[in-house]
Amino acid sequence: MYDLSTRERALALLGQGRSLNSVSKETGVSRAAIRAWLTRIDPLPRMRRTPCSRCGPVPEPPADEAAYSYLLGLYLGDGCISPARAGYYLRIACADAWPGLIEACAAAVEAVNPSGRASRVRAVGHTSVVGYSRHWTCLFPQHGPGKKHERRIVLEPWQRRVVDARPWEFVRGLIHSDGCRVINWTTRTVGGEPKRYAYPRYFFTNVSDDIRQLYTDTLDRLGVEWTRGGVHNISVARKASVALLDLHVGPKH
Repeated sequence: MYDLSTRERALALLGQGRSLNSVSKETGVSRAAIRAWLTRIDPLPRMRRTPCSRCGPVPEPPADEAAYSYLLGLYLGDGCISPARAGYYLRIACADAWPGLIEACAAAVEAVNPSGRASRVRAVGHTSVVGYSRHWTCLFPQHGPGKKHERRIVLEPWQRRVVDARPWEFVRGLIHSDGCRVINWTTRTVGGEPKRYAYPRYFFTNVSDDIRQLYTDTLDRLGVEWTRGGVHNISVARKASVALLDLHVGPKH
């Protein structure tokens, strides 16, 4: 008998486009067993009977709006949804340099996933946090063919209400996926002598015009001043604005 985490890991690897043969070699599980899990893996039968908040008679936002807003930011930055035999895999790629981010991401996936489950798939330099559900396309209607920056990314009205209610979690998710906090250096002349100063700064970089717009619109509502630091880059360097991001976001860890 293989435990559920082994089964989930094997299916997550398949969801990456790997062959049955390569997944079998990596996990030590027979191809026959993995093939059988595509149609039956506990607790998938129960999960199929569990509707998400968007599939009920009266569609509602996810119960944990804070977790959803954070996960939405992560998904728009480093996430993807891929089809499986009976549902979908949500995958968020997290750099191994930030173990705290991996744990925060897994907690958000568990809170939003109707099954309450998340698994971790390790690769070179990063860990993918993976959740299986029939309902990811209900919860993230931005899913579609092609790369995000090659298609329109627009929030549904219910998503907008969640982001408006939980804006800092959304900003935190975006920065945790495609942003960073850095220390910049500058030199000023004081009393005829050059002095070197250090100051913190936040960057957010995404090639999607729509996703950058969602980020800057949310910063505007929060009173955070920002500037464009290049074609695809948004910079926050004003002392008061950096202090706000330090309070609500902070550096990745």
